[in-house]
Amino acid sequence: MNVRRHHISGLALAAVTALGAGTLSACSSDSAAAGNTDKFDVVASFYPMAFLAEQIGGGHVNVSSLTEPGQEPHDLEISAQKRAQLEDSDAALYLKGLQPSVDETVEQSGLKTKIDAATLTKLEDHGDVEHEHEGEEANSEEEGHALDPHVWLDPVKYAEIAKGVGAAFEKADPDHAADYKKNTDALVKKLDGLNTQFADGLKNTRSKVFFTNHAAFGYLAERYGLTQEAISGVDPDSEPSPARIKELQQEAKADGVTTVFYETLVSDKTAKTLADDAGLKTDVLDPLEGITDKSKGDDYFEVMESNLAALKTALGAK
Repeated sequence: MNVRRHHISGLALAAVTALGAGTLSACSSDSAAAGNTDKFDVVASFYPMAFLAEQIGGGHVNVSSLTEPGQEPHDLEISAQKRAQLEDSDAALYLKGLQPSVDETVEQSGLKTKIDAATLTKLEDHGDVEHEHEGEEANSEEEGHALDPHVWLDPVKYAEIAKGVGAAFEKADPDHAADYKKNTDALVKKLDGLNTQFADGLKNTRSKVFFTNHAAFGYLAERYGLTQEAISGVDPDSEPSPARIKELQQEAKADGVTTVFYETLVSDKTAKTLADDAGLKTDVLDPLEGITDKSKGDDYFEVMESNLAALKTALGAK
């Protein structure tokens, strides 16, 4: 595995379940009410899960997301309205370990169909990633490390999850099983093609190291023989220490790093601080936790292709 393990300071994230008055705004038109429709009603925890449900379910499903467009998913609090939305649905699709408030609410719900994407592929320990939330138990054999939940950024693992979601839909809604299987097969084929694009595009590059302010790309790095280097102090309001800046400057020179990546849903302050001090460029590498007007693409595949183009440029693809 090619993921360096520097200590990454934790994010102070709100991860409580609010069962009283809701703190989130009402669902947008993109997150229509989930329950009591004439379709198979699926509540997804955040965008990568909602995308799977929409692609696999097609016209047979009504998909809503607990995470609003533009909201950082780790900050999600479950309001009374969101809880009712979940209870009224036919199925919940979520990724245990990413959003503790969702995990708790799904566990407490009376839903018959609870699809945990984390059980549909193998999660791995990529070191001190920032998603070791307060109150969350480490579920890795290495003490103090939580398993990295960012599996959707690896097209191969995302395809494994898609197959499991498709099978769960077939079981829960057997009247439309044939369509779910057909849609799943088509999605997996597209993901296989995306994997080929990444493998071919990143096969021959001047550098194999990339800097990011979010330790989200461990699976992607491992899949394509790259090394993710996450900046310490990933809180949007924090800055890397002078010592860390100096260390990264040395590594940038040694490894031919040209670019510090940031993302669309959090501040770019940390990345730009490092880039200014180290004489590096900045660009977006999107962890695809949500789609907004700032996203470089309208869906998973378009944004992933944009990520590939950014990596090829930064790494000097030949």
